[in-house]
Amino acid sequence: MQKWSQDVTKLNHVEIAKLEKDGLDVIQSLDKYAKEGFAAITADDFDRFKWLGLYVQRPKTDEFFMLRVKIPGGVLTAKQARVIAEISKKHGRELLDITSRHSIQFHWIRVQSLPDIFEKLADVGLTTVAAAGDCPRNIVSSPLAGIDPDEIFDASMIVRELNRFFEYNRDFSNLPRKFKISITTAPHNSIHAEINDVAFTPAQKELHGKIVQGFHVAVGGGLSAEPQLAKDVDIFVRPEEVLKVSAAVATIFRDYGYREKRNHSRLKFLVADWGMEKFTEELLKITGPFVTRGTDLTRNWNKGFFHGVHKQKQSGLSYVGLTIPAGRMSASELEKIAGLADAYGDGEIRTTNSQDIVLINIPDQKLEGLLTEEIVNKFSPDSQSFLATAVTCTGKEFCPFAVAETKHSIQEIAQYLDEHISLEEPIRLSISGCKNSCGQPQISDIGLQGNVVLVDGKAIESFEVWLGGILGPSASFATKLSGLVTKEKVGQALVEMIGFYKENKVKAESFTDFVNRIGFGALQDKLNAFVVNKTA
Repeated sequence: MQKWSQDVTKLNHVEIAKLEKDGLDVIQSLDKYAKEGFAAITADDFDRFKWLGLYVQRPKTDEFFMLRVKIPGGVLTAKQARVIAEISKKHGRELLDITSRHSIQFHWIRVQSLPDIFEKLADVGLTTVAAAGDCPRNIVSSPLAGIDPDEIFDASMIVRELNRFFEYNRDFSNLPRKFKISITTAPHNSIHAEINDVAFTPAQKELHGKIVQGFHVAVGGGLSAEPQLAKDVDIFVRPEEVLKVSAAVATIFRDYGYREKRNHSRLKFLVADWGMEKFTEELLKITGPFVTRGTDLTRNWNKGFFHGVHKQKQSGLSYVGLTIPAGRMSASELEKIAGLADAYGDGEIRTTNSQDIVLINIPDQKLEGLLTEEIVNKFSPDSQSFLATAVTCTGKEFCPFAVAETKHSIQEIAQYLDEHISLEEPIRLSISGCKNSCGQPQISDIGLQGNVVLVDGKAIESFEVWLGGILGPSASFATKLSGLVTKEKVGQALVEMIGFYKENKVKAESFTDFVNRIGFGALQDKLNAFVVNKTA
């Protein structure tokens, strides 16, 4: 018997519903709901729809859904991209968002459209299953897997193996909460390893006189209201052992994870309570013995950005990283990008967890022509705009949890910054519409988190300001400054703080290094002139 099911009286209402009907079983009700319409969907099945990548779109009375399509490791073919664009044109008002886990999200979806959408996706090998819900989510990997000159080997096969194992797997379709896996063999930590439930990062170890390449493992990372950095497990994992370890961590989470309170159910809470000695002991009971950690090959953190034109490890080929502003594009724009992938490359596209797109396998002799294309100029690989390095969540425009709008706000803020200040060193600017941290403010140079402030008795959108987030070897979360700033004042406040940084930084010093050196008090002083304090 699974440990968590021994006392059902302590389970929250979502857990009770999952015992009555597994999230994956909502697939069986799809045709019924498509025929009978939105009003026929039960309250519990609205929750179970998440296992199909579906969230009710704001406002619920309009009867639309957001729909997320999984792109494991960010690997997408031009044919698949065209189908996504076709679906968006037919059912989603031509609007598409790239998420912070490689996926692509539709809006304006009617339940009546779902059978047609799912059929079209299945025809090209895509699915929305497990794009959300209390199950293993889309797997994050380096978007340069297989082409990166710096990677120690290609992890693409492992990503595909993990995806095949967990997708539709009823042994892991009822976890306490979402379960996020990331994996890379590159040294730049583009997968944001420290904020995943289980992360595999490059390592090597001498075994029997030979250097063996593999992975180190960290568990229990996550953001939201109580962010925690993933903690290292003292084991060295060979490539063929990644699946075994992933399944074992998921098993521990399933059997021992907390199911009483939804806001205290992520793996990070179990890891924090148990400590790594107990967690490792339980892990090895399932996997059997491992050798201890070897040499860590992670060197830095590239913040997930792959902009520009760069040589691949394959001679004569390059990749081109496009900047998709706030991760949002139209269906027609995705179609054009798919056309470029076919015309200039081998028909493969990569999405990134920084919400951009990479065109790969471009022969050197075709680069000049590619760079003159209109859509490439629009999504310029060389953009110096603050928007080029901005990450956002869906925001209040569509998400029922958000209290602040994000996609349009970040464009307005970035435009103001571009008009008033310039940078030699890029700044990772992020914006999240609520405390759930989907926009990742805690791991950004400057993070904005949505809130509401009362001004003359009227509720006004506002933001908390977080500074100094960094991952990689010196990982630490951003610090939240005191007070709230209304949306209209955010740009001015950031210009003041970034200007202070430019005037006082040492040569080649990043914004976050400057913040940590100078201290938060000086930045708080700059922010105070723009703060309104009373919240709704």
